[in-house]
Amino acid sequence: MTAVKGRFPNIPGPRAEKRPTEITFHGHTRIDEYAWLRADNWQEVLRDPSRLDPAMRSHLEAENAYVRQLMADTSELQKKLFAEMRGRIKEDDSSVPMKHGPYAYGVDYREGGQHPRYFRTPHDGGEKRVLIDGDALAEGKVYFQVGAVNPSPSHDLLLWSYDYKGSEYYTIRIRNPESLEDLPDMIEGTGGDGCFSADGHGFWYIQLDENHRPAKLFFHEIGKPASDDRLIFENTDAGFFMRIDDSPLNDWIVLSLHDHETSECYLIPATDPSAAPRLVAPRREGIIYDLEPAGDEFFILTNVDGCKDFKVMSAPASDPRPENWREVIPHEKGRLILAIQAYENYLVRLERKDGSPRIVLRDRRTGKEETIAFDEEAYALGLVGAREYDTEVIRFTYSSLTTPEQLYDYNMRTGERTLLKTQEVPSGHNPDDYVTRRLMAPAPDGELVPISLVHRKGLKLDGSAPCLLYGYGSYGISIPASFRTNILSLVDRGFVFAIAHIRGGKEKGWDWYENGKRAKKTNTFTDFIACGRHLVREGYTSHDRMVAEGGSAGGMLMGAVANMAPEDFCAIVAQVPFVDVLNTMLDDTLPLTPPEWPEWGNPIVSKEDYDTILAYSPYDNVHEQPYPAILALAGLTDPRVTYWEPAKWVARLRDKTTSGNPILFRVNLDAGHGGAAGRFSRLEEIAFCYAFTLKAVGLA
Repeated sequence: MTAVKGRFPNIPGPRAEKRPTEITFHGHTRIDEYAWLRADNWQEVLRDPSRLDPAMRSHLEAENAYVRQLMADTSELQKKLFAEMRGRIKEDDSSVPMKHGPYAYGVDYREGGQHPRYFRTPHDGGEKRVLIDGDALAEGKVYFQVGAVNPSPSHDLLLWSYDYKGSEYYTIRIRNPESLEDLPDMIEGTGGDGCFSADGHGFWYIQLDENHRPAKLFFHEIGKPASDDRLIFENTDAGFFMRIDDSPLNDWIVLSLHDHETSECYLIPATDPSAAPRLVAPRREGIIYDLEPAGDEFFILTNVDGCKDFKVMSAPASDPRPENWREVIPHEKGRLILAIQAYENYLVRLERKDGSPRIVLRDRRTGKEETIAFDEEAYALGLVGAREYDTEVIRFTYSSLTTPEQLYDYNMRTGERTLLKTQEVPSGHNPDDYVTRRLMAPAPDGELVPISLVHRKGLKLDGSAPCLLYGYGSYGISIPASFRTNILSLVDRGFVFAIAHIRGGKEKGWDWYENGKRAKKTNTFTDFIACGRHLVREGYTSHDRMVAEGGSAGGMLMGAVANMAPEDFCAIVAQVPFVDVLNTMLDDTLPLTPPEWPEWGNPIVSKEDYDTILAYSPYDNVHEQPYPAILALAGLTDPRVTYWEPAKWVARLRDKTTSGNPILFRVNLDAGHGGAAGRFSRLEEIAFCYAFTLKAVGLA
């Protein structure tokens, strides 16, 4: 690894005080010298950041000051990067409205606006009426994010929600879309979404508890105080998430409880707010099923009967218990069914086969199927669908690493495909100037790991090009090979941008996910390392020109590869990194810990899980060795990855590294997991990360 310290000012970083704390589980004792950085009152801090202990705030502010010192000479570069990225955004952009009842609903931005505006037009077009103006609502606030925006069945009311802290505690309001006035109804501390009853006189919503978990389902009658809201269901299992969805015909509310490998669903008639939820199928460990209302029947997407890549079944709406399920689309190994949508005459599914996505349309009357797919080596396909149940037309998106996003309407009866919109790049973009490829990197165990990449045409593949290698690899989330305008600021400077489709995602089916979790988690890390080494062998880059990037669980990946192969990267960007894995999984008060045990294991009750996590947990495995330059980013009010995880990790890295490369930690004191909410504020954060990346490879 080539040291990059000469590219940064030689200034020592802040040193967090060491206060050794002994932690003992299963007869094993660890010393955590930075445990004090965890705020004991973290629940209060999520709701009111000013409650953070002054000593901790002082430490975080010192970290930010250090970052400003080391990056001061990139100020003009950051401005230039920001201007480039902003120049690729159509500032007064608008979505193509989606038809829904007597109206069509969409989102637009005004020139110079940071936040979206939600509008509607008459069903067949006409004058826009702005219903929610994000810029106006955000005025004077350091953070603002809209959650849900849902019209009532009669479209005379609008349920919307917002978050002013970044902590994902949403407040629900009800708005009159004609007068644009909010009714007195106000419900705080919710998950952000709500589903109207069929008559529109009230709505169901989920209340979060003091540990930020979805705990209770309530029904609120509009016009009455929230204190009168009726408790409909209580989730007593802290290990399960809870979600509610309505149906296109406004006939059912579907209540789903799930973790990462087990689910169960309940039904509530949308016409009867007093009804108790009716269980469809009790939970069975490892069995997942989701319900899709479809008139007089339900379609069920499930992995029951050992169908790892899922199959589709149906059941009568009058009695959808498992004994009435019948197979509609059989299981096919290697074809992973990702999602289904039902319409009056069609069943639509999004699936992935041979690593590529496709949309399949099925005539419910005849069983005839038709497939929508594309020919590029690597591309992204998104199923938008429709809001109307009796439609023949659905909507989908297509893009690739070189092709801007295209929005299509597709007539399921005639097969006619209509291009509605192509993503505009105002500063100009010619796809023919770029090359996109799909490579296969051999992993240590012989598996072939897909890599999607893009670079400028004519790039010499002699190892001299810098490379940004991105990875995630958890929760079965697949990273699409989609168009990214921002990355052009690096690619146009000679970078190769590559995505490592590593195990832990579902790019190659459910097995790809299962072989990157729990006891097999290290496959995720070794896959990523293998991808980087393959790019070097193929002449795309060299190790002293390669920067790794990942966020959240992908930040755990960054921490793990920093420990396992520090010489492979000249720098690492870890955004909101989940790096203190063992301590977090041992803390069952944190919001996501119990629901995450199926993903990582439960080290509280299982010594085997404890030992597995201990072996790779990035924070626990920092040791004396030459680390690459590292930039870690966090948000103070992040309920998903708490700020103290990267704070502790950086403190230990700075204490142990022998390379002299800088370890930077930047914390947004006014935001949470997603960083800054405004679209231009977000670009400023990306410009900062790109400036660090360019500086690390000597191109700043």
